[in-house]
Amino acid sequence: MPSPLRHAAVLAAGMLLTGTFNTLLTKHQDQQCVGNCDDPDPSKRELFEQPVWQTLTMFYGEMLCLACLYVAGLFQRSASSPAADGYQPIPDAESNADIADDVPTTDALPVVAPVSDESSAKPLTGWATLYMWLPATCDLLGTTLMNVGLFFTTASVYQMLRGAVVVFSGLFSVLFLGHRLERFQVVSLAMVVVGVTIVGLSNIISPPVDPSRSATAMAEHDVFKATLGVVLVLGAQIFTATQFVVEEKIIRNFHLTPLRAVGLEGSFGAATVMAAIPILHITIGRSHPGSYFDAPAGFQQIVQNPSVWQTSIYIMISIALFNYFGLSVTRYLSATSRATIDTCRTLFIWMSSLALGWETFSWIQVIGFAILVYGTFIYNRVVSLPF
Repeated sequence: MPSPLRHAAVLAAGMLLTGTFNTLLTKHQDQQCVGNCDDPDPSKRELFEQPVWQTLTMFYGEMLCLACLYVAGLFQRSASSPAADGYQPIPDAESNADIADDVPTTDALPVVAPVSDESSAKPLTGWATLYMWLPATCDLLGTTLMNVGLFFTTASVYQMLRGAVVVFSGLFSVLFLGHRLERFQVVSLAMVVVGVTIVGLSNIISPPVDPSRSATAMAEHDVFKATLGVVLVLGAQIFTATQFVVEEKIIRNFHLTPLRAVGLEGSFGAATVMAAIPILHITIGRSHPGSYFDAPAGFQQIVQNPSVWQTSIYIMISIALFNYFGLSVTRYLSATSRATIDTCRTLFIWMSSLALGWETFSWIQVIGFAILVYGTFIYNRVVSLPF
């Protein structure tokens, strides 16, 4: 039996690595050439830019969580049980602790803590499962916007800007859930806003490194696209924060394990995207060949380029594992630990991007990231205000 410390280390390392790989793999996929790859002019090569298909990949990854839960249930039902022979042991303290661990705690989300009265919560079954379509829709919109924003930002800036979700989540929890923010939380949210602003400016001032572009093209960095990338990623956090608030509302009224919640959102999200793809193609994509909504072009780019579809498989696996490790960290450690590890993930993504030559070092980004991390740590009670 592994020691608790070793178990916690494995969970933390798993969350850190899979989360890092997820963002890096998505950025790597964005850089894959899918057209005019033999053109000597790098600026004329066509890169893989299909945010809708990437969102579908994410939902497929989340669906794997539901599949794992179903398989685990089959094994559990098929296993022999002492109760089947008419014998039911008296639960001891350890078994009671295991049962308690299955109940979502108030730390289930690092920014909006769900509160569930297990004694009065109803099981989420039948038509009630359709409630999960609401957070899935928010996840769909937020992820698609972030995927587009990632085209115009570096992987590290993209990950840092996602830290703004704590601001919108805190605001929405006050407006719609009746929460009250303490003084240290208000100060920390203000620090997060300052940090995110500085990080966003660093992306506009310092152009992302694109290996497919010439030095001349890099010198003529498009400030508009850099600004658009920042705005899209920040705007996506509104939908992500809404997703958190809706999830809390559902968990308050229904008994729902986190892994099943992720799987249901993945199922509803995938169904919505698959239904939207032909509609978007008919209304937009058909008149704009090669655009984000040109469904046949996107599908051909995936199946005809091994590097693209192989990366999609890796992304699905990393998303499923990241959700598993993340939920396990929240369950066995705390949401504060999860928030701290997620901050380390941002640092790992940044270091990896620098090592891969995808971006250049920026002191402005360092300052913004430091303020962002400090504000996030204060909000999650990792550190205290000095005053």
